[in-house]
Amino acid sequence: MKIPLLKVYAAAMFIASAGCSTYVPVAAGDNLAYLYGKGAAAIRLDARVYEPAAMRTTLYFKLRTADLLYKGTGGGGPYHARVMMHYEAWPATGKGDLLDSASTLVKDQRADQTEDRELIGSMVVNVAGDQPYLLRITAHDLNRDAQSTVLARVERGMATHRDEFMRTAANGLPYFDDRVQPGAMAHVRADQFAGQALFAAHYPASQKLPAPVFAEVPSVALGTTPDSTFFVHVDTDGTFALRTGSSGYYHFRPDTSSMEGYTLFIADGSYPLVASAADMAGPLRYITSLKEWDAISTAKDQRKEVEKFWVNAAGSRDRAREAIAGYYGRVETANRHFTSCMEGWKTDRGLVHIIFGTPTSIRRGSDGNTETWTYGEETNLMSLVFEFVRKPGPFCDNELVLLRNQGLKSAWYRNVESWRNGRILQN
Repeated sequence: MKIPLLKVYAAAMFIASAGCSTYVPVAAGDNLAYLYGKGAAAIRLDARVYEPAAMRTTLYFKLRTADLLYKGTGGGGPYHARVMMHYEAWPATGKGDLLDSASTLVKDQRADQTEDRELIGSMVVNVAGDQPYLLRITAHDLNRDAQSTVLARVERGMATHRDEFMRTAANGLPYFDDRVQPGAMAHVRADQFAGQALFAAHYPASQKLPAPVFAEVPSVALGTTPDSTFFVHVDTDGTFALRTGSSGYYHFRPDTSSMEGYTLFIADGSYPLVASAADMAGPLRYITSLKEWDAISTAKDQRKEVEKFWVNAAGSRDRAREAIAGYYGRVETANRHFTSCMEGWKTDRGLVHIIFGTPTSIRRGSDGNTETWTYGEETNLMSLVFEFVRKPGPFCDNELVLLRNQGLKSAWYRNVESWRNGRILQN
């Protein structure tokens, strides 16, 4: 079922950094585990940034009405929701003064409390200069005093071009990811390149999976040779449309002498959800033997073979259902948070999340290019620690590579064996 979209037209109320307001900077030491699912988010909040012109940034946000508390006037409907949207802009290093902040009050009215819609709105971010910065965006449901926070990085002073493109619906409303199904019509807004031609290339999907966390092998490399190239023309209104081909990704760049540009990810099936037999089979490679994987991957009835694996592992259909829900729930979370130029479950962070669960703590380095995942107390030498380093490249800005460690070998096999016995182990 499609969820109707409602665009929010609300005036921003700017808050000065002086006075009684208190601001807590986005610091390198902040525990960011909540961003990846540590504790259920009270409000589903999506955000993205777009630069329609040089040094001009628009922040778009999306809420779901099903997450908000709507209050009546005492005699039934209509019901009203009130959400305070707020952002703070901080230097990307995690050090320095507040660069900008603003808030806007979102009000919505509905007659039926069971209706579920998407509320989409925008705010202008006023940050000068050519240094990258982080946006901390918060949605606060004033009717029930619940809130959620997300982070967004804005690049400045680098010709990455990523934030100069934005995927939209046919009616111009923004999408909050850059994923499209094969054969679909993709609409992209790129005001800075109105009237220009962009060089485009399609790269096939990567079929390789990351190695176990202890295996010191090179990380999965993306294909460097496109299977097709062409030009797309940006209309004078700053938009272009493209009928997508096979799974993989498209890369668009305004300058053929540079690889920097914008990437559109093409994913099969119900991605990021796990719905088909093929969706269920692929991630099983992490916990199956070669013999088991051959049986699953070549089966005529793949769903039946997948169910057989889980029932045998768990010992009963009821326990198998619990294991399936836990395992593929983690696959879907990995797809939502860790997708780069490949599905999230195929990335290093996706691998660790699926096998080990959400960490107790996640710390980012001061430059935003590293993440440290800790399972257990950070001061306990027995806790599991995973180090990820951002892999620079022109195609994706969300690819972090695991620094593999032989010391993680026993923990890996312990957790894999737990899954093979149908038990969900949260470290």
